[in-house]
Amino acid sequence: MNFSSPASLAVLACPGGEVFANEVILHLKQYYHNKFSKTVAVLTKKYSFDTANVIRRLNFLNDAVPCVAGLQGQIINSHTPKIKVPARFSMFPNGEIKAEILESIRGKDVYIIQDPENHYPVSFNEGALKQALSVNDHLLTILVTVDAVKQAGAEHITLITPIYPYSRQHRKKGREGVTATRIGFILENLGVNRIITLDIHSREIGNAFNVMRMENLHASYQITRQLAKISEIQKGDFVVVSPDTGAVDRNKFYATAFKKPLALLYKERDYSKVTKDANDNNIAEIRLLGNVRDKTVFMADDMLGTGGTLLKAMRFLKDQGAGKVICAISLPLFSGNAIEYFDKAYGEGLFYRIIGTNAVYQEELLTREWYISVNITKLFAQTINRLHQGQSLSSLLDNRGIIEKLLTAVPPETEEDRPQEFAGEEG
Repeated sequence: MNFSSPASLAVLACPGGEVFANEVILHLKQYYHNKFSKTVAVLTKKYSFDTANVIRRLNFLNDAVPCVAGLQGQIINSHTPKIKVPARFSMFPNGEIKAEILESIRGKDVYIIQDPENHYPVSFNEGALKQALSVNDHLLTILVTVDAVKQAGAEHITLITPIYPYSRQHRKKGREGVTATRIGFILENLGVNRIITLDIHSREIGNAFNVMRMENLHASYQITRQLAKISEIQKGDFVVVSPDTGAVDRNKFYATAFKKPLALLYKERDYSKVTKDANDNNIAEIRLLGNVRDKTVFMADDMLGTGGTLLKAMRFLKDQGAGKVICAISLPLFSGNAIEYFDKAYGEGLFYRIIGTNAVYQEELLTREWYISVNITKLFAQTINRLHQGQSLSSLLDNRGIIEKLLTAVPPETEEDRPQEFAGEEG
């Protein structure tokens, strides 16, 4: 984000992603503020000017450059740019959704943020209507928003959806659609240039597009940092367990990073049966490859829906003599009555803690003693910042180096991932 031309970056929040977007924007403003402060310090020292004089000169450039460049005459009156694009979302009595952009975004690099699994009431009609939406409603909101942004003349469109909708429908097992890929094709045809998501259920989805790129981020660093605070990873009685064959690569990553053994749960499933809730799942039999007796068990998975398979795995591990059971979930949906079932399981001592992320907006879940939420908005802000500046994402996509450093020196409990509001700024 160049200090002299920040006006080309724009973030637009869909109703479901409003909370997530506001935190991402605060991080972006902090990056800009820090860069501005460093520039001031360097110039003050180099030219022996006083700080106030340097700030006035830089603010003059911030005001003048956009006008000279002809960027709609947008004036940046302070050294923290306006990033959030005002928008109005309307819902008509028949359920139709309309998105309107309330200022010019022509020629801008626009990032649209949406949480399609936010099932809490969101605002429409300028706050006059509060409505809880399904994943299908959120998906349609994405489509009408992308279309509005494209019609408004945005130069580049990136969709940020921490959980990719329909990601579990990514391969055919019979006469069924490959809906995850089809949604990508629709977004690509609408003009989306890039999608940023978190721990997508299958990498095959990102390989199916023609020209649209997908950046698949990982919350492993944030999860590891929290895990290190509640468990002694370096002790000899620690083991990583993959909850099924589909999660082997993810848990192998943690086992390698922790330098701990990897065990595997093999599950026989009855695919003729559709999982309805945590008690009614399609698992017919579980087998364990490895040893968990008297050990602290760590399991990581990408998504938790009704939670039935995870609860069954926890009970099985306890029957095998496991000690403390800790789980990490990147996308904590907790669909249906999942929270109630996990409350009961926690009361029975089946697990110690579940570490999740704020990729999915939650309220009730955050009140539970057994649940720990880690904040990933900083990760997404870093990604936006680097993409906007044309920088590499390699260190964000492959974070093994910083995890290794983390395990040698665990940082104290801080709020560093929670951005702080700037005084007098729009949210």
